[in-house]
Amino acid sequence: MNLLDYLNIQIEEENKEQVILTMIVEDCHKQPYGVLHGGINGVLIETATSMAAMQNKPSETDYVVGIDLQVNHLKPVTSGSLRTIATPNHIGRTTQVWEAVVLDENEKKVAVGRCTLLNKKS
Repeated sequence: MNLLDYLNIQIEEENKEQVILTMIVEDCHKQPYGVLHGGINGVLIETATSMAAMQNKPSETDYVVGIDLQVNHLKPVTSGSLRTIATPNHIGRTTQVWEAVVLDENEKKVAVGRCTLLNKKS
């Protein structure tokens, strides 16, 4: 089982320009206090940006790895669905920089983040 399956994260769109993921907030995603765990925002942001970067790797045999992740938590979430949208800031030969926004079901920003990824040769 991979992380997407384990956390019930769905892929809505995946291409070279953006990746969109969705997830319904469940008890397993929450802190003991009933609020979405901040690590879930990190998982959503790094997963969406990594998937997008993989669409833009220099060659078919290359892969990408995250080398920096920055997350700002903007609003607490206790229930509902989340949508994460990743878009590029820079796509280079060596590195890629992608940003992502996590939105609640009312399109309010829950978190924003940026991930720098390294293009690696297999």
